[in-house]
Amino acid sequence: MLKGEPRYRQVKEQVARQIREGKWQTGDRLPTERELAAQLSVSRNTVAQAYRELEAEGWLVSWQGRGTFVADIDQIQRAAERRTQLTRRIDALLEESFELGFTLDELLDLVKERAAEQASRLAAATIYFVECNREQADYFSKQLHQAASVRIEPMLLEELRKATPEVCQRLERAVLVITTFFHLDEVRRLMAGRNAQVLGIALDPKLSTITKVARIPTHKRIGLVCLSQNFAYKVRAALQAADLETSFDLCISRESDEMKRFVDAHDALLVSPSRLREVNELATRHQPVIEFQFVPDRGSANALHAALVELGHSPGMVDVQAR
Repeated sequence: MLKGEPRYRQVKEQVARQIREGKWQTGDRLPTERELAAQLSVSRNTVAQAYRELEAEGWLVSWQGRGTFVADIDQIQRAAERRTQLTRRIDALLEESFELGFTLDELLDLVKERAAEQASRLAAATIYFVECNREQADYFSKQLHQAASVRIEPMLLEELRKATPEVCQRLERAVLVITTFFHLDEVRRLMAGRNAQVLGIALDPKLSTITKVARIPTHKRIGLVCLSQNFAYKVRAALQAADLETSFDLCISRESDEMKRFVDAHDALLVSPSRLREVNELATRHQPVIEFQFVPDRGSANALHAALVELGHSPGMVDVQAR
C-alpha cells in the first residue's frame, strides 16, 4: 500500500490492475468484501468503497445474493479508447480556438450554446425501433437510446401492419424508423409514402455472451428463460452460427413457482435481458446465469451514426456496441 493514498483507492487500483492484466476476466466472480479485506488486511468498508467506485466506472457488476463479477472487458476498453479519442479532439479544438483568438471562456460559452441547440433538436426527434416481439422492441429501443442519446421508442411490427389512426399519427412525427434486416423489406413497404427514413440493422450475439456459453461443460443441463419463442429461435440460431452444439430447455412463463422449479432443475441458465433480475433472485444454487445479449454489428452502428448525422440529430459519433 502506498503512503498518503487513501486505502480504498489503492484497493481499487489493485483490483483494476488485476483485470487489466487478465488475472480476472469477464464474468469471473471476485472475492467477497470480507474475503478481500482479509487478504489485504484492510477494513471491509474500504473494499466496499473500492468495489462501489469500480462498479460505477463500469469495471464490475454486482448481483444481490450472488456476488460481484468482472464486467465486459471489451466494453471497458472501448469506453477508455473513446474517452482518449475525444480528449485528443478537445485538445485540438482548444489549440485551434486559441489560434483564432478565442479565450477559454468564449470557447466554453460557444460549446454550451451549441450543446443546448443540439439538445433541443434531439428532444424534438422521434425515432422508432420496430420489432415483431415486445421483448426485443423494448430492449433494443433502450440500448439504442442509451448509445445515441436520442429518444427511440419501441413499436411492434403488428402495430405498423394495422396502422390505426393513433399509430399513423405517431408515424407522422417520425424522422427515422429502425428495424432488423429480417423485417426491413416489410417495414419499408409499410412506411412507403411517409417522410421517415427507414434503416435496417443486423444484430449479432455479444462476443462475451458466446464465450460464456462455450465455457459451459457439455454434460450440464441448460435452460433459457425469456418472454417469447421468437427470442429463443434467435438464441438457437446464434449458437449454431457460432458452431456451438448447445441445446437448452425453454421457459417463457412468468408464474413464480413454475419459474423456480425450472431454475432449480438446470445447471446453467441463459436469460434474456428483461428476465435477468427475476432469474437472479431465484438462482440459489450458484449456477451460472448468462444474460444473452444481442448488439448491432459494427456496420449497423456506423449506418446509424451516419443516419443521425444526416438528419442533424446526432450529438457526435457514438459506439452502439460499447453500451
